[in-house]
Amino acid sequence: MRRRLLLVLLGFSIVAVAGFAAPLLRATAAERTQQLVLARSADLDRFAALADHAFSTGDRAQLIDEATRYTELYGEPLVVVDAARAPVVETGGLHAADVADATEKALRNELAGPVPWLRPWSRGDLVRYRPVGDGTRVTGAVVVAASVQRATDDIGRSWALIAAGALSALLVCGLLALVLARWVLRPLAELRAGVRAVGAGSRRSRVPVDAGPPELRELAMSFNRMSEAVADAEEQQRRLVADASHQLRNPMAALRLRVDSLERRITPEGTKTYRSAVAEVDRLESLLDRLLALATADREPEPSTSDTSEVAAVAVDRVEAWRSAAEAAGVALSAPRLDEALVDVPPDELTQVLDVLLDNAIKYAGRGSSVEVRAEGCALIVRDTGPGLSEAEIPQAARRFWRADRHRGSRGSGLGLAIVDRLVSARGGAMRLESVEPHGLSVRLELPGDC
Repeated sequence: MRRRLLLVLLGFSIVAVAGFAAPLLRATAAERTQQLVLARSADLDRFAALADHAFSTGDRAQLIDEATRYTELYGEPLVVVDAARAPVVETGGLHAADVADATEKALRNELAGPVPWLRPWSRGDLVRYRPVGDGTRVTGAVVVAASVQRATDDIGRSWALIAAGALSALLVCGLLALVLARWVLRPLAELRAGVRAVGAGSRRSRVPVDAGPPELRELAMSFNRMSEAVADAEEQQRRLVADASHQLRNPMAALRLRVDSLERRITPEGTKTYRSAVAEVDRLESLLDRLLALATADREPEPSTSDTSEVAAVAVDRVEAWRSAAEAAGVALSAPRLDEALVDVPPDELTQVLDVLLDNAIKYAGRGSSVEVRAEGCALIVRDTGPGLSEAEIPQAARRFWRADRHRGSRGSGLGLAIVDRLVSARGGAMRLESVEPHGLSVRLELPGDC
């Protein structure tokens, strides 16, 4: 848009400057050409009067003397012939035969026609003529070959000044166009950046409201109000989830106590129903824990006492913590490669992320499979050799409460990967899921840090 606006403004400036400069160039050249023609016409009139006097009196000395002095002074040759076309005066190396055509026109009492306006690159001489005598009787002709060099030099200087003025005007117009484009487009660029920030999950994104035209300022204020409203609505939603999860924990704890107290009073016939009830209580407790974790992850990351973590150390600690659970599930858990790297994620958040990934991998990989934890630079990878996900399921895996059809009956809330994605993206990282050949799933976390 900036380029198009500048092209339009500069194009208009070029047309406007050219509209002023072209007439000035034409007028300057025409005026100087007219000055040359008028000056030589006056000289021809004077020599025509001298020649008429010389022809009538027979005394040609004054005519010859004036013509010679004229040529010496101005450097322009002159030819005077009588009615019989016999040369009377020839100066400057110009002969009557050289200007025979002009002489014939003058003897026919024809006036010299208009002269096209000169240009700086015009060369040669301007031949002008005048008949000698009165209006009814022609007694001779006067021809002068006027040099156009001085006139073209003057025109060139005038055109150079006009061109310099036009270029200066274009430069000023270009600067004004840049200022205008910046004045108009800078608020738009800031609005675009603000919209992208909101789309990327930034809360309370604001743009300056004191730049640009009034319409854009009003739009910027509307955007800021919208951003505040969206952030407030999202914060209220997060608080609702967090408060509801927190408030439900006490009733769930009481329900857990009552269910546990019933264990010794269950008859053999009710054992199956009792175990199903306990499993549902476990699932509800896990769901409330995940909802509370998700609400916490949705908050803007707050400064911690330690905003950096040693990936290898955290990974080793979590692998050891989950080893017994992996052995009970028949899954081989290992950490074959752990590069030393410092990432900009607090240890508690990195621990939470690894717990979710290891829990999912061990739970869904299946007995006889393997789970590997790798740290490659700032990338943390949890890879399993289980059934994995299809190409259609991978884009949906990080959606909240989404679960694959084959896992509908298993324990879980469908919030684990959503929590990981939110925690990592809030710190400026990214989560990517990939299929593993021949089967399996790889979760790759690109963590921020100097790696």
